[in-house]
Amino acid sequence: MRAAIRPGLLGVLLVLALALVLAPVPPAASAAASSASAADDGKPAVRLSAPEAGKGGDIAVSGTGWRAKTLLMLLICGQSSPGRGVIGGTNACANAEGRAVTTDDRGAFSTKLPVAEPPKPCPCVVHVATVTGEQASVDTVFTVAGHPAAPLPQPAGDGRLVVLATLRLSGSSGLLVWFGAPPSRELVFTVGNLGSTPIRDPVFQVGTAHGVFAPQWEERQWRGTVEPGRKAQIRLPVELTAGAHGDYQVSVRYGSKVIAEQPWGVGRPWGVTLFWVLLALVVPAALYRIGMAVVDRVRPRIRPGTPRRLGGRHRTARTADDGSSSSGTTTQGGPDALPWFTPDFTPDSAPSENPSTTKGHM
Repeated sequence: MRAAIRPGLLGVLLVLALALVLAPVPPAASAAASSASAADDGKPAVRLSAPEAGKGGDIAVSGTGWRAKTLLMLLICGQSSPGRGVIGGTNACANAEGRAVTTDDRGAFSTKLPVAEPPKPCPCVVHVATVTGEQASVDTVFTVAGHPAAPLPQPAGDGRLVVLATLRLSGSSGLLVWFGAPPSRELVFTVGNLGSTPIRDPVFQVGTAHGVFAPQWEERQWRGTVEPGRKAQIRLPVELTAGAHGDYQVSVRYGSKVIAEQPWGVGRPWGVTLFWVLLALVVPAALYRIGMAVVDRVRPRIRPGTPRRLGGRHRTARTADDGSSSSGTTTQGGPDALPWFTPDFTPDSAPSENPSTTKGHM
């Protein structure tokens, strides 16, 4: 009896094991497996705590395979897909609710990202990209609950632009830049069309970055057509903010790919410093002159012949016959004497008001 039962149990166990092996893998497990394989290959990978969330909530974002001690930028972007990237650049992302995180020694990170509605409709992604150093980015599918959705725009054609010459900055700053005016230059580079269709009026994105901050992108449209197999010289204006100085990085992006970068060293506007130094010297001097003029205007005036009381006594100015001024009374302090310096005075030393005429004295 035992010999008959054991083979039957063994068959049941084999059938169950075969069913477990052939069972389909759940989507979440498949995504986790693909992320794990990407991490094992040494490529940057990103995981989300939830594939969908509504505005006002937050999701946990973690990643592996990035460079160690690298600053990353996390954004929720609309009109995007992992295959085509972020169409329209960061203008399609919720930049105000973005987050920055630095990877650890093993190139991993974990942080919270608030859910916000991007300015473009879904399909949406969580866009994770490096801020400095070698460019690397990963787009992970994410759905913002309640946000409008629209199909992605069709590609313009099979045209493909590549940079054939090094990017350079043309032009020079005027005298006003020395006093804080916005520095401006012109980006000059040569592109070629390696595709099979012409590219008409291509739209580039020019970004300027200062220090470790992410570049601020602005759209610049070039008017013209680049035929297949032809090249063209592109000139795009770029301008910094007023009073900008230091080391800047100028980048040009076409589509979702950065095609050229160029450093730009901007000198300090010493004219502004000189202005404040002169202002610090001129204003006190002007206030002193104004104050002295006011004092000179409001002080009392003494006319000739007017009795003036100094130290409790009078002094009268009289004019002699020869036109010279003489003093009939010597008092404590004269009209030219300073109030804090007066000669010693006693009543006995003062001459009489009506001196007597004696013989021999006129």
